[in-house]
Amino acid sequence: MNQNQIKLQAQHVNFGYGKKIILKNLSFELHAGEILTLIGANGAGKSTILKTIAKQLRTISGVMYLNQINLQKIPEKALARELSVFLTQRIDPELMTCEDVVASGRYPYTGRLGILSAQDREKIQEALELVHALEFRQAAFDKISDGQRQRIMLARAVCQEPEVLLLDEPTSFLDLKHKLELLALIQKLTREKQIAVMLSLHELDLAQKVSDRILCVSGDACRIGTPEEIFTDQNIQDLYQIQSGSYSVLTGSPELARPEGKPEIFVIGGAGSGIPVYHQLQRKHIPFAAGVLHLHDLDYPSASALAMQVITEQDFEPISDLTINQALEIMQNCNSVICTVKHFGSMNAGNQILLKKAIETGKLTEI
Repeated sequence: MNQNQIKLQAQHVNFGYGKKIILKNLSFELHAGEILTLIGANGAGKSTILKTIAKQLRTISGVMYLNQINLQKIPEKALARELSVFLTQRIDPELMTCEDVVASGRYPYTGRLGILSAQDREKIQEALELVHALEFRQAAFDKISDGQRQRIMLARAVCQEPEVLLLDEPTSFLDLKHKLELLALIQKLTREKQIAVMLSLHELDLAQKVSDRILCVSGDACRIGTPEEIFTDQNIQDLYQIQSGSYSVLTGSPELARPEGKPEIFVIGGAGSGIPVYHQLQRKHIPFAAGVLHLHDLDYPSASALAMQVITEQDFEPISDLTINQALEIMQNCNSVICTVKHFGSMNAGNQILLKKAIETGKLTEI
């Protein structure tokens, strides 16, 4: 397959249920060998898009094409050979082994009796090997773990040999280890078999890492672009309408709301050493100031989100006397000082002046 080949295309589609429009006038393309991830708030319409492509819902208006053919005109069995769906709802097939579940992905290729050929069994074996599930192929599907279930369902989807794979929140129910394993498998599948993948994710940090492009789903203001184009602090703030707290694109993590009020503690931090202290102060609802931090210091994203005041210095510049004096003035109005830095270099040597002053005034303390 050509990586630039368009496998799926939506042209000015209104998505919704019945006559209720959820997403207006949406157009996008999905290419072979690409992962396109849908992000957005709950109820924004991510699952609606996926269910419409899977023909579980009809488009209200506009046209969708699969391999340049109108999606609505493709017969169900022909569609199952080109498109596979991995939705969030749990299935509990009784008396079926994991291999039986994977084998069901071959039914679009079997005759009316559903008899598997030697080639079908080869495809089942290949799919089980791909997701590293051979060791529990004979286990009852309803007795295995959630992580194993997701791998089996992915194997079932792969077994269909689709050109387009749809996944609705595939990392649901999984712990961190299994989230990473599953996404790595999807990435490998996309790269090696040149399948076009569209999935929805709630984990923004993972979406930022695994996706070739991102589709922000939000009513009539949907936007599509590369992760670098989409993931800015302001875009994410607007997309999820975050009112309390913030999200840092740089660290890929959310932060709760900062403690409000006059800073009671001054934190001398840097190089990531201050982050645990910032979080502890936030949990204790203690307003604080932080500094002196260079603008791209590891501490800076968390400090800017959680501290009432942050004293900064330009990157690759020694801390100036002017900045030190600004920090000393703020520190003077705090009740105590915490220093998380153990070693000072040439760039942050100025912070030693703050530490010395905190010791002299008896304000240095430990959290």
